[in-house]
Amino acid sequence: MAPDADAGKSRSKRSDPFAPLTAQLLQVSDGHEIYVETVGRADGVPAVYLHGGPGSGCQADHRRLFDPERFHAVLFDQRGAGRSHPKGRLEANTLPHLIADMETIRESLGFKRWMIVGGSWGATLALAYAEAHPARTSGLALRATFLGTRVELEQAFLQNLPRFHPGLSDDFFGLLPAAELNRPLDAYWRRILDPDPAVHGPAARAWHDTERILSEHAPSRTRLDFASLRSTRPLPTTPFMEAHYFRNDCFMTPNQLMAQAAKLKGIPGIIVQGRYDFLCPPSTSHALAAVWPNAEIRIVEGAGHSLYDPGVRDAVMKAIAEIASKANG
Repeated sequence: MAPDADAGKSRSKRSDPFAPLTAQLLQVSDGHEIYVETVGRADGVPAVYLHGGPGSGCQADHRRLFDPERFHAVLFDQRGAGRSHPKGRLEANTLPHLIADMETIRESLGFKRWMIVGGSWGATLALAYAEAHPARTSGLALRATFLGTRVELEQAFLQNLPRFHPGLSDDFFGLLPAAELNRPLDAYWRRILDPDPAVHGPAARAWHDTERILSEHAPSRTRLDFASLRSTRPLPTTPFMEAHYFRNDCFMTPNQLMAQAAKLKGIPGIIVQGRYDFLCPPSTSHALAAVWPNAEIRIVEGAGHSLYDPGVRDAVMKAIAEIASKANG
């Protein structure tokens, strides 16, 4: 990795304590290169942040979840996402590949164990990694548990969407021909992955915008803008990665994360959960905590799915600090 010129100095002397210590494109398998950066202090508590989506990529603000005087945190863009190359590539892009990439990163940094932080899809990957490598996991700070199952996706889009946003539901499903409404999620994923821009463009925008509205407790709009669905603006990237993963059951066996939850025994965890999360409701976190006795759920009232709903970000930062104390106490 290329070190920052100030990496060896006291954190207090750096002009921006959240600037990356190191940044690189790390070669992994099958022609993928993943963007990896570290922040904090080189002798700090090892931690890794896992972004959502799948396919969204890390943002600069995610660095600020970690106290730079305490942590040596790693942020990376998963295969095909963010600044990783080739952007959007779906080949050799599965959950086992992502877990293997995490091990490559951990070994390259010389971490014996690290704390894992993630929300939504990031929580899925965090749990899958911890169950595959419990001895390498010192603790888990999760937000909005998603277990990667079709049942959860159907609950979000086929039950919660029409129940809480009926107009949006009419917009979303109204884009599909009547013949495809018997399995609408499959129809959307098929359309998003269709090579024809006239097919995948509107489907990708509709999926992205609907998911965005469902993720916020107080969204700025609650209907689709049909004119924008056929815009020539660049397409959002996450719908393509999500369609790839979701149509393949996130590359897991049925109910895998719950079935293997016994492997989490002894790993301390805090789950931050918005009370009104339509995508990843509290019932999922509750079910996980019932089979993971070392986990604690912290409900944020008046919040939905988004990290930026009121109170959620602060609760996540507090959870990260407390898990670090438990894991290194």
